Parts: sequence; structure tokens; C-alpha cells
Amino acid sequence: MAKQAPASQAALPDNFENALAELERIVQAMEEGEMPLEASLTAYQRGVTLLKFCQNKLGAAEQTIKVLENGQLQAAQLDPRQPEKD
Repeated sequence: MAKQAPASQAALPDNFENALAELERIVQAMEEGEMPLEASLTAYQRGVTLLKFCQNKLGAAEQTIKVLENGQLQAAQLDPRQPEKD
């Protein structure tokens, strides 16, 4: 019988949204406080892996935005009634 890889070494999700959803499930399960110690450690390790994945995806998105805005990261225009500053 083949051993399964620990949860922390499981394949990464396909995208940011799936990683964040899995991370939220892990946090919720750990906050309930009913996981055995070994399961908690494994879940924590997986959570760290997912957190790094999400941070990398967000960093890449920020870099893309900087490129699209000619290197100047600008605040979002939330009020459509106010004209944009040039």
C-alpha cells in the first residue's frame, strides 16, 4: 500500500481562489479546537504552504498592475462622481 503525501506536500491549488478557500477551511477547522495534535500540525503546515502560494499570487498580480500603470501603483477610484487625478 502506497503512503499518501502529507497535506503540506499535497498539490497546490489551480488558482488563488481555490487556495484561499482551502486556507479558510483549515483556519475554521483549527479554530474549532477539536483536531488531534498531529492533524493540527499537518493542517498548520498546509496552511503555511497555502499562505505562501496566495502571497506569491498577490505579488504577481501587483507586479502586473504596476506594469499596466507604467510602474505607478495608484489607489482605486471608488467614487465614480469624482474625476480622476492626472
